[in-house]
Amino acid sequence: MTPLIRELIDTPVGPITLITQSDGTVRMLEFTEKRDREEIHLKRHFGDAEIRDGKTSGPARKAVEAYFNGDIAAIDTLTTDAAGTEFQTKVWATLRTIPAGETWSYGDLAGAVGSPKAFRAVGSANGANPIAIIVPCHRVIATGGKLGGYGGGLDRKKWLLAHEAAHCGKQLALHAG
Repeated sequence: MTPLIRELIDTPVGPITLITQSDGTVRMLEFTEKRDREEIHLKRHFGDAEIRDGKTSGPARKAVEAYFNGDIAAIDTLTTDAAGTEFQTKVWATLRTIPAGETWSYGDLAGAVGSPKAFRAVGSANGANPIAIIVPCHRVIATGGKLGGYGGGLDRKKWLLAHEAAHCGKQLALHAG
């Protein structure tokens, strides 16, 4: 395997770690305080791959920066490979179909992956997503409009949803709880 490249990027919601292959494929995007989660994922899925700190591919970094500057669609064409199970990969691919500025419930996501009663398994796959924002697990909320959990923290989730809604001309409708 070619070396992976790791870069820290400052964002309005705190620093994030972007890890790509040399061809620009995004392998991970994680909030930096989740370094333990990052290391576990890297070891499990990439084994002894060499990880170099430096500048990632221009398109990936530029797309993430553009997203935070209001070009929400900039991340939509990035190639990702999160190295999950077959079910996780299916859930993560489906997450990328949720339009920016919109939210789905876990039940909606379960139905979209063809397993309408597997909302807990979908929730687990959603929580295991190692590519935050680009694979938009933050767009999944509890039934009734409650935020539910988010590995990056509920304040970040709310910020990301409001950011997307504002730049997509949509109204964010969440319920307290």
